[in-house]
Amino acid sequence: MLRTLVAMLLMAHGLLHVLGFLKQWQLATVSQLSGKSWIHVSDETSKLLGLLWLLVCLGFLLAMVTCLLQRDWWLLVAGVSVVLSQVLIIIYWPDAHAGTLVNVGIALVLVLAYSHDRFEMQADREVRQLLRQPADDQRVVTPKMLNGLPTPVQQWLQASGIVGKERVHTVRLRQTGLMRTSPEGRWMPTKAVQYFGVDKPGFVWEADVRMLPFLPLSGRDKYADGKGNMLIKALSLVPVVNASDAKTDQGTLLRYLGEMCWFPSAALSPFIQWRAIDATHAQATMSYKGVSATAVFAFDEQHRLTSVSANRYMGGGKDGKLEKWYIPVRDWKEMDGVVIPVKGDVIWRLPTGDFDYYQWEITDIDYNYPVLY
Repeated sequence: MLRTLVAMLLMAHGLLHVLGFLKQWQLATVSQLSGKSWIHVSDETSKLLGLLWLLVCLGFLLAMVTCLLQRDWWLLVAGVSVVLSQVLIIIYWPDAHAGTLVNVGIALVLVLAYSHDRFEMQADREVRQLLRQPADDQRVVTPKMLNGLPTPVQQWLQASGIVGKERVHTVRLRQTGLMRTSPEGRWMPTKAVQYFGVDKPGFVWEADVRMLPFLPLSGRDKYADGKGNMLIKALSLVPVVNASDAKTDQGTLLRYLGEMCWFPSAALSPFIQWRAIDATHAQATMSYKGVSATAVFAFDEQHRLTSVSANRYMGGGKDGKLEKWYIPVRDWKEMDGVVIPVKGDVIWRLPTGDFDYYQWEITDIDYNYPVLY
């Protein structure tokens, strides 16, 4: 929707430049234009400037088309068109000065679009590095590999359908959801893509959050080499959160451990140790790159994962505190041959009451397909 509005603005502003061409070439009477300029313009120069008005019109129209087609270079075309347009406006200031406001508006849009592209390019570089890792173990999962795991974990892995399939090394998925920043806060629509590496545990989560129609947030949560980093920018430009410390490392490790439910064969990872609790609960402790964290997995009578819970740092820095972190599952589905949770919540269980801050739904998933969406 926003891209369409930008394209319409480019088209409308571009077509207005045709009036300058018609005026300078005396092809039509344009009552709104007197032809006055800040500098002396000869007849020959006037014709050349008329061609420039037409060229700028074509530039904006090309920017419109390439914007709709999502070509990377539409920003460059639009930027050059804005600069040339403003040069003409300055020359013919008495008639064309109002166009400055439109050019300033378009320039702001271009700055924001450029910032968003840079944000995505940085995340894409991190994803490519994550997906470049070699597959250390390409064996098919066999029943024998499940031996030694707690009974409820074995039953979960068998029911999920991973036995007889190749172990997962990389994952990519799409998710939609609703997010809020306080218990009474407004729910914000969220769309995200996420990539996982399994042999060397890690993930990159890229999200667009609609805080307000005119104020989107771009988020990137990363876990790589045992280190976590949460980066959130308003309009992809102004940093809102940039967390990276030991508490963030623990939090992102727990996030990886909890989201392993979307690629269950990762439960066989040598970095994860399982301990039975009872017939429907098991404890998983993951240790990687000097950081350890523990979570409890709960299962139902159909051996489906129903929740993950842990003590996780809420926030980083000196204000970060260990709180109860709970992920209940609300729906399951077979996707890419594996039964996984596809709907659920992420909840902080605080002394003041539960804070449900994210409601998620998995819409697409691919295993061992190390390519960006």
